[in-house]
Amino acid sequence: MLTAHLVRALSRIRHSRVRALYDVPSPFHEGVTVPFSRRTRIAAAIAGASALALIVTGCSSGSDAADGGDIELTVTTFGTMGFDDLYAEYEAANPGVTIVPNNIDTGGNARTDAFTKLAAGSGLSDVVAIEEGWLGSVMEVSDQFVDLRDYGIEDRKSDWVDWKYQQATDPDGRVIGYGTDIGPEGLCYSTAAFEAAGLPTDRAAVAELLGGDDATWADYFAAGQTYHDATGKAWYDHSGFVWNAMVNQLPEGYYTSDGELNVEGNAELEERWGWLADGAASGLSAGQKAWDWNKGKSFTDGTFATFVCPGWMLGVVKSNVEAGGGDPEATGWDFADVFPGGPANWGGSFLSVPTQSKHPAEAAALASWLSEPEQQLKAFDVAGPFPSTTEAQGDLASAAEADPAFSGAPTGAILAERADGVVAQYKGPDDSLIQENVFGPVLQKVDRGELDGDKGWSEALSLLDELVD
Repeated sequence: MLTAHLVRALSRIRHSRVRALYDVPSPFHEGVTVPFSRRTRIAAAIAGASALALIVTGCSSGSDAADGGDIELTVTTFGTMGFDDLYAEYEAANPGVTIVPNNIDTGGNARTDAFTKLAAGSGLSDVVAIEEGWLGSVMEVSDQFVDLRDYGIEDRKSDWVDWKYQQATDPDGRVIGYGTDIGPEGLCYSTAAFEAAGLPTDRAAVAELLGGDDATWADYFAAGQTYHDATGKAWYDHSGFVWNAMVNQLPEGYYTSDGELNVEGNAELEERWGWLADGAASGLSAGQKAWDWNKGKSFTDGTFATFVCPGWMLGVVKSNVEAGGGDPEATGWDFADVFPGGPANWGGSFLSVPTQSKHPAEAAALASWLSEPEQQLKAFDVAGPFPSTTEAQGDLASAAEADPAFSGAPTGAILAERADGVVAQYKGPDDSLIQENVFGPVLQKVDRGELDGDKGWSEALSLLDELVD
């Protein structure tokens, strides 16, 4: 039997993938776009979940091997979390445990996968990665996840920055996630592009160009105009990612801290929207497709000069440089200890154990181990997700190890500095869907010159009304 929360969550996802009236692809994951009325959503959600339940009936989250009780643990992650080598290490230290990984390309698609299987009542992995942007939806069905206090997480509470542990705690005090990473933001920039425009390339000088400790978005756009005037090229890849960074930086984003929708009439959001609309009209946005960037080539051919970079995005930059035929150590990307508007956090994940798991104790042990400081450091070395544990953060700050993929920048130490002052923003149940299916698609239209700022804002509010009841 589907709970009301699961029906609502699944209907939101289905609606986001089949968005009514607007044939606008999401910048974060693409879905089918066909007419879909608000009245039919609940019925479609139930029908879809029931059909899926028939398909997946009998599928388990993990299984015992036939030859004597060995345990198979399934793990679903997304993006670049840096766990692949860690799985083998864990298996070697725990004979009889086999890990079967499943990695989904984006957090948006991982959300769809998780809630579809929650609604079906089966099919979830023993360990599931949850992204901060859809944690609010998960908290509506937190009883579908194991209370990790039963497996000793309280003994590790002091490992994490305070707000990370609190994010994974539901209103009843149940803790449903081991924190993996957080997303403090710095600025990635192309030294070749800056040099071509006569701008400084030294990372300290770049930080000063943008205002240093007092950097503002006005400074960022002014530098972008200087760059564009000198080269005729775009300053940033597309408006959607810059917008997301701006929103995450505010004390309250799409929701107030007490859970109320906070978009219409929000002067801070409207002001930032205007900045981006003006930037697009001035040629500062390259209008790129998110998560594609011309198959990575835009990171190697000078299409844009700057890129907003939470820690986990460093791995995205590296992989796209490689996908575009470049050598990460030779393309001249760098990472500056500065961010317009001050400290900001974008993203971060948790490892949770669904109640569907047949091996909750073993799954919790694996998730706990993957989130320990030592493993967080190893994941950072591989993929760039910045640790949420204070010990690992301190190690990165003191080591100040040069990253050859970013012109020798001490990326770990810079991120540790950028994490100072970050305050977690409350994420409501539809937070990630609002970003992906309301503001992201409309900003693509603004980037293409199809809408000006005022018309774009009006269209975004109309889409918001369709998406959120």
